[in-house]
Amino acid sequence: MMLLNQELGTSHNREAVEAEETAVCIFTPSPSTSPFSSDLSPLSGSPPDESASPSPPSPSRTNNLLHNSNVSTLASTPTVSPLSSEEVFQLGRVKSPPVERADPLPSQLPFNPHAVTPKTENPSSTKMMHSNSPFTNNEFSAQPKGEPSANTESIKLRFKETPITATALTMRTTEDVIADLKRTTHPRPAGGLGADSVVHVASFPSVEASVKENDADDEHAEIEEDDDDDQAQPAGRPKKITERKRRLNAIAENHVQKLLQNPDKRPRVRPEDEQHQSARWLVNQSENRRIISTPREYQVELFERAKEKNVVAVLDTGSGKTLIAVLLLRHIFAEELERRAVGEPKRLAFFLVDSVTLVYQQHAVLKANLDQPMDLFCGDMGCDLWNRKSWEKHFNENMVIVCTAEVLRQCLHHSFINMEQINLLIFDEAHHAKKDHAYARIIKDFYAKAPKPSRPKIFGMTASPVDAKIDVRKAAAELEAVLHCEIATAADPSVFQTQITTKQEILATYSALRQQFETALYQQMSSRFKQNKVLTKPLVFAKGAPRELGAWCADAIWPFCLGGDESKKLLAKTDRKYYAHAGKAQTSMDVLERQKTLLLEAQEIINNHQFELPDYDPRTGKSRNLSSKVCILIQYLRERFERKTDDKAIVFVRQRYTARILAKLFSYDHIRTPHLFVNTLMGTRTGDAGDLNTSFRTQVVTMMQFRKGEINCLFATSVAEEGLDIPDCNLIIRFDLYDTLIQYIQSKGRARHTNSRYVHMVEENNHEHANSLKEVRLKERILRAFCSTIPEDRKLHGNDVDIETILAKERRNRVYVNPKTGATLNYKVSLMVLANFVDSLPHSNENNQQAEYITTVQNKQFICEVILPEGSPVRGAIGRQSTTKAVAKCSAAFNACLLLIKGKYLDDNILPTYMKQLPAMRNALLAVDSRKKEAYDMKTKPALWSIYGLPEDLYVTILTLEDRTVLDRPSQPLALLTRSNLPELPSFMLHFGSGKHSPVKIQTLPLPIKVNEGMINELTTFTLCIFDDVFSKEYEHNTPKMPYFLAPVRSNIDVGQEEASALISWDILKNIQEYQTAWLAKGWETIKPWQTEPDEFFDDKYIVDPFDGSRKLWCHGVTNLYKPLDPVPPNSAPRKGARKRNDNIMEYSCSLWEKARARRTLDVNQRVFQAKLVSLRRNLLDEFDDPAEETSTNCYITLETMKVSPLPTTIVAMSYLFPAIIHRIESYLIALEACDLLHLKIRPELALEAVTKDSDNSGDHDAEKINFQRGMGNNYERLEFLGDCFLKMATSISLYGLHPDNDEQRFHINRMLLICNKNLCNNAIRLKLYEYIRSQAFNRRAWYPEGLKLKKGKTAAAPNSQKLGDKSIADVCEALIGAALETSIESKDMDNAVRAVTELVSSENHNVTAYADYYKLYKKPQYQVAPATAMQRDLARQVEEKHPYHFKWPRLLRSAFVHPSYPFSYEHVPNYQRLEFLGDSLLDMACVNFLFHKYPTKDPQWLTEHKMAMVSNAFLGCLCVALGFHSHLLIFNATYQKQLTDYVTEITEYKRQAIEDAVRNGKNPVQYSPDYWVSARSPPKCLPDVVEAYIGAIFVDSEYQYSVVEKFFDDHIKWYFEDMSIYDTYANKHPTTFLTNFLQVNMGCMDWTIVIKEIRDVDGSKPTVVAMVVVHDKVISDASAESSRYAKIAAAKKAMNLLDGLPLPEFRETYNCTCRPGDEANEVDNSDLHGTAI
Repeated sequence: MMLLNQELGTSHNREAVEAEETAVCIFTPSPSTSPFSSDLSPLSGSPPDESASPSPPSPSRTNNLLHNSNVSTLASTPTVSPLSSEEVFQLGRVKSPPVERADPLPSQLPFNPHAVTPKTENPSSTKMMHSNSPFTNNEFSAQPKGEPSANTESIKLRFKETPITATALTMRTTEDVIADLKRTTHPRPAGGLGADSVVHVASFPSVEASVKENDADDEHAEIEEDDDDDQAQPAGRPKKITERKRRLNAIAENHVQKLLQNPDKRPRVRPEDEQHQSARWLVNQSENRRIISTPREYQVELFERAKEKNVVAVLDTGSGKTLIAVLLLRHIFAEELERRAVGEPKRLAFFLVDSVTLVYQQHAVLKANLDQPMDLFCGDMGCDLWNRKSWEKHFNENMVIVCTAEVLRQCLHHSFINMEQINLLIFDEAHHAKKDHAYARIIKDFYAKAPKPSRPKIFGMTASPVDAKIDVRKAAAELEAVLHCEIATAADPSVFQTQITTKQEILATYSALRQQFETALYQQMSSRFKQNKVLTKPLVFAKGAPRELGAWCADAIWPFCLGGDESKKLLAKTDRKYYAHAGKAQTSMDVLERQKTLLLEAQEIINNHQFELPDYDPRTGKSRNLSSKVCILIQYLRERFERKTDDKAIVFVRQRYTARILAKLFSYDHIRTPHLFVNTLMGTRTGDAGDLNTSFRTQVVTMMQFRKGEINCLFATSVAEEGLDIPDCNLIIRFDLYDTLIQYIQSKGRARHTNSRYVHMVEENNHEHANSLKEVRLKERILRAFCSTIPEDRKLHGNDVDIETILAKERRNRVYVNPKTGATLNYKVSLMVLANFVDSLPHSNENNQQAEYITTVQNKQFICEVILPEGSPVRGAIGRQSTTKAVAKCSAAFNACLLLIKGKYLDDNILPTYMKQLPAMRNALLAVDSRKKEAYDMKTKPALWSIYGLPEDLYVTILTLEDRTVLDRPSQPLALLTRSNLPELPSFMLHFGSGKHSPVKIQTLPLPIKVNEGMINELTTFTLCIFDDVFSKEYEHNTPKMPYFLAPVRSNIDVGQEEASALISWDILKNIQEYQTAWLAKGWETIKPWQTEPDEFFDDKYIVDPFDGSRKLWCHGVTNLYKPLDPVPPNSAPRKGARKRNDNIMEYSCSLWEKARARRTLDVNQRVFQAKLVSLRRNLLDEFDDPAEETSTNCYITLETMKVSPLPTTIVAMSYLFPAIIHRIESYLIALEACDLLHLKIRPELALEAVTKDSDNSGDHDAEKINFQRGMGNNYERLEFLGDCFLKMATSISLYGLHPDNDEQRFHINRMLLICNKNLCNNAIRLKLYEYIRSQAFNRRAWYPEGLKLKKGKTAAAPNSQKLGDKSIADVCEALIGAALETSIESKDMDNAVRAVTELVSSENHNVTAYADYYKLYKKPQYQVAPATAMQRDLARQVEEKHPYHFKWPRLLRSAFVHPSYPFSYEHVPNYQRLEFLGDSLLDMACVNFLFHKYPTKDPQWLTEHKMAMVSNAFLGCLCVALGFHSHLLIFNATYQKQLTDYVTEITEYKRQAIEDAVRNGKNPVQYSPDYWVSARSPPKCLPDVVEAYIGAIFVDSEYQYSVVEKFFDDHIKWYFEDMSIYDTYANKHPTTFLTNFLQVNMGCMDWTIVIKEIRDVDGSKPTVVAMVVVHDKVISDASAESSRYAKIAAAKKAMNLLDGLPLPEFRETYNCTCRPGDEANEVDNSDLHGTAI
């Protein structure tokens, strides 16, 4: 995101950028035909040596240089020229070659911004552009409103499919997009900031929100304040709430001011001094600064050396020795495959280890990191009995075998294999190669005797060349001689930073032990069984244990040895020993029986013995039956695990018995604490009495439990010192001291956690212990100094640079001179410039970022590749071939600097511009405020209704209620007649209460009917009669201005079989025309049906009260029960309002005002009619339930003052539905106008859903709806969820093809410019898309047609404005994209959605209108089409076995498995980051598409949460291992490799357990629970990246066929998520919640909070939010972000990094914490204060 900030902050236009780029100069030789063959490439045959004199440039290039005014040259320097695009590719580490397109895409031609229209900021051009569009704003029409339109014909042809050749908005360049993002699109409320509001973001630790997120901050821009109540405080603390808040605010304000005064906590030259920072200044600075090598540089050198000669790597634990072994094996595999390809005999590699445990461990490591067949063997497998045929089978099937050295030794002895068949021998823990060890015997007996040309390569690994008390130098020499190797060790061991400082080592001294004594139980057992050899070992232990451990521990050994199952094992062992001895000598069976009897007797003694409990007094720390040594161990563990904690401890002991007894001791409640969970970790050897039957799998399960915290303390033997991958621990206790230096070094290496402690337990006044401690420390110092005593050729120097070497050759090396300032960049200073640039990148204080230089040898010359940190906009460069490593390194740095200059990341003075001191939060320019709203115009009626005049043709649309029974009375369809044909509209549901619903069917007939003036008048009269009689609105009879017409439809007629004209009941129209004409002429005074018509006439009539528009009745006929002057019958519908008169039936029926009533005389003899009041409640679009009717609707009336409507009741019944129907139709049409504006064909129901905003906070998926508008149907949220994902995928695909030389970060930035909410909102506002958003529900008073003059009735109009937030407008854009995609879901045609993206992002970076155009943007890079190696072809074969896709380009597949840490020089294939960028969006789309359609009723919040499970690192890491992809990964990072190995071991065990659980439950093994991965640890990020990169690779290889992505999803992902309910509780640990639990539960601290402060900037951008974690009035961490949510998350993470692993006593001392568990009861809810729930 910082690069994006730089983009937005620049003020240069495009021309200025291009002009400045010409100032970048570089020496280049003559061009080569190979895209890798420039002077910067390591792939060319023999590039010029940088240390030699350069060749003269070609004349053409020289002439060009002479005419370039921007280029300066120096005397005695090589000729320079501007960087070409090809040269930029060569400089970039993994970038693709430039793409040249010979022909423009057909779909691109209309999008030429100079060929279509002027920019839409010109109103006239906008109108012109839309003049042919029927769905457009009224302002686009030149015809005055109310007059016949000339566009009628074009509107009629609206839905004819004609090709669209122009976008609604002009395509913009990236610079235009950035400029638009910096402008406000509409007026904002004025607001000023004072001068004191200036903030420099550099003052805060960087919190970079991932640019992969789609504008996540937009919804969380609120500032959260603290207002919680105070609690009881420790003595001396203020008690009042206000005082506490005041104190916290003061602390926060003071901290913020310190940050502002000191923008960077490290010394940095001030910006105003930049003019003094010339190249000369940098040179001076560089003399005093050393360019430090990184661990990887040493590892590269070691790897290169191991390829050339036999090497023993003497490096610390954790320094990457195993990584080198894996890389070396991969190198040997590649050579072997090439050899086999040309017919040479097979050879294989052996990885030799010293113990059975390590066989399994190292096999797991290789299995996790290599993709070739391998196997493991050890003596326990009985392989010593196998014959030649068996061994040959294993040798032929595998490329590498992991085994104990003895296995290989026996195979060599039996001639099952010979040295000529082996290509590599790896010796793990190589210090064992001495005397008659199997390592030494293999070398002496077989390797040394083999012919030298056929000997395999040897690679040894050890942390120390010694494992005994001998001289280090002598041991090293002997080791080299035995293994025929040279030692390789780091010249500067501190580079690995794995050792613990002395400060972290603690000496725990316990009181002098008692004199040796024997327990009573020991004396009894010894006297009876000392001759029994099976019990010899327990007896020896029980004799010495009372003094060392205490009497209880000494006696506790016997239940282990003679308990139930153990006694059976001892009896069986006795039998085996007897029969083994009986074969050699005659032995009586009586001897066996006596031994077995003695064992049973011993068991009886133990069973009857009364064992006492261990005694321990926690107040004094003393015991009567435990030794002082055990007591001090109890003190340490009880203190460490006093409260709940994530700490982990290992207690090293010498004997297995000790481990078991201590574990038993800490199982007693009065010894342990509730938060201490112990277990043992021992080797796999068994046989002695009381030994545990420990398998490798048991060790793995124990490690899993230890890692998860189910076990937090292990009592371990030496097995935990080496080999096993044990989680980093906080506490290591040497209960029994080490015997050798290597034991000390290896056990200390287990304490790698931050804040870890290493405890030496020594006896008071024990000189032996004191001497041991002194000796190992002395030996350690000797070993550390060992590197300075061995020959130089044994040292690994990394890439440390001797600057004088460079100076000696500087005259002949390249120089760059800035033409504006004269600043000079040469080889020497380039190292310093690059180091300063890296130092300027944002990073945490704990992380010291460095440029890494990887030097390899090709053609006997050095080539260096510099790799910059992930936050850098340029990820690296490759230098030229050179004769020295130093010059090669400078060449790489020089090329990297040129790229930085070209990208303007170094200024004219060659100083970093890409720094943390950028103006405050420029990325805020991408965000919008979801809470701030503006008033916008809103369309109330569709453009179709604005077509006026006398029509000659009318199109008929039939409106039918499909289930007519829901009305409780008969009805008949209505016809809607319009001047233009309506599109095909979907049916929709009307709701009638009490669970009654019915769809409304809308049938538009294709052909119009011809109408004359008489027919038009009849239709107008009928329509106006409905408005008057049914809805009490009398409009002026003005046919030309009628927006539409209504007509009755004949009953029981087949719409599809009749002509449109035949469907209409013209007789009804004629009758109503005549009646209405007479009514309007004579009025109710002369038309008296109540007098003239027979009784039958009134059966089922519709009655209208002309004087009370709210009073409509269904007449059921004449009644003879009542007379007009009779009292109103009981239970009659009550009259309400000022005109209610209930004196009698006649007065009840009259609605005349009092004075009018007085002037009229009514007929007292008229008939009385039975009627029912028509209910007026109707938003039929809203699903509702009618409450029980409280009042009657029945009544008795007279008709003298009423109108008997000529409308048949069946038509009236349907007419009451018309307001809801026409409202929905109008909404459909307006939504379709929005689609037409964007040239999109979207189904009407989806178009309406996409523009429907039914509450003030639509889009806040997890919030309760505010001002919810009922009856609007589905809102845009689900489609926005879908469209957001497609938008991400579409822009990713486009960028991937358009910019083959961009790195992943640039892709993210360019994509964010396109998909950010602000860009979408800006474009929508330019299009006036806001007018089409539907934010108002149906209003029964505001649905009437516009344009007609209202003569009588209440004036009513729909609101024509609405308040919208910018984010809502942007959300609608995404919803329209989703609707466009969903419209074609069945055909799987994405063209519509692609067009939608192009229209709405309005950028040249997405300028396609058809999906097929994407692939036309892509040109295969050279690395993809280059010939594949045997290893790459073998990779494609293996991967195809896992997923049935055949790669046409194996090198593309290889790229998907190359980690960024892997040097480009080894494979000449770019790393997976670009493919991962593409695959990430493709996978997202597949997952979202699955969820969207499988769960059509789920809201976006649910969809988002469950999508996170599908695309989570946890699941994708699991999937990567399940597919075996992890084994193909090329990685060059020891830390990542260890994480990968540990994860593979653990997730494999989780799957195995899930399968076993399924079998136990009676299921098929394949029916195991698919969520087994949820509980596993987080995988290393490279594993999910590989899955995404693979998806990207198959997509590109298939020429952009999305179906291959769907197939991968269906084959490998869908199964896990068929039942999403099992993931309902899946959630990652939230950092603030985690911090809360840690402080309050683990540390018992209640006096802490997260304080939020807002700081505004003068540039008007969104304010910066600073979050500070305050513990006991001390700010321990802070972080800044655009929202309080992300600031709190970042601050909580930093706090956890600081506090994690800190012992409880140290925490209390450091932060003066006096809180106690009792304080929690007095605390109120501090969830808001602490921010635990966000």
